[in-house]
Amino acid sequence: MAAEGEYESILCVKPDVNVYRIPPRASNRAYRAADWKLDSPDWSGRMRITAKGQMAIVKLEDKVSGELFAQAPITDYPGVSVETVSDSSRYFVLRIQDDSGRSAFIGVGFEDRGDAFDFNVSLQDHFKWVKQENEISKNAHLVDSGPKLDLGFKEGQTITLNIGQGRKKDKPRPLSSGGFGLLPPPPGGKIVPPPLSGPSNHNIVPQTADTATACLLELDSSNSNTVVQSNASSDLWGDFSAPASSVPPSSRPENAGNWMQF
Repeated sequence: MAAEGEYESILCVKPDVNVYRIPPRASNRAYRAADWKLDSPDWSGRMRITAKGQMAIVKLEDKVSGELFAQAPITDYPGVSVETVSDSSRYFVLRIQDDSGRSAFIGVGFEDRGDAFDFNVSLQDHFKWVKQENEISKNAHLVDSGPKLDLGFKEGQTITLNIGQGRKKDKPRPLSSGGFGLLPPPPGGKIVPPPLSGPSNHNIVPQTADTATACLLELDSSNSNTVVQSNASSDLWGDFSAPASSVPPSSRPENAGNWMQF
């Protein structure tokens, strides 16, 4: 039953519905709409389906004034309160009930098959929601009745938090324009100069502390030799290049006069 203070929501409204007086059912077989007087309904009006709590209420009201003709409280669907007929999908059997608790069965039908479909789906969706709510409340009750996990601190228990001591992320090395990273030179290493482009007769000897001094001595000795050789060669060439007039008279040959006479 609906509890006090709960609001009433509207599930579906259909403006055209027909009500039929049906004969009592003689056996357990299903109702048949063909047994009713479908051409002459006993009442016509609108249907409004509301929900209050977990209970749905089908209300038959006047189209103009909205006066209540009959209502059928529904606590489960499908069930005794709403039944389908065996020969049509547009007709149903409702169990109406007044305020004093008296009940009776009537037949209702829709001219449009879509209205009958909406009526059926509205009740199905409502009681599907009711079933889910019951399962949720049942599970919550089981959780509350079970043993609770105590996550509180015991007396004298402490914890230590390390804040701001995370590992530093390595910065990615920048890539060159070609997309390939170049490794930096090793620390303290020496860069070897490139070889000379032209031919050379000099031999490159790695210099050390001892070899540097020896090379300097060899350069000094080679420079002195070069000076001596250049002086000797200059004297030799000087004999040939000097004119005869520059030679002193004592050094001229004795037969120089004969050459002059010629």
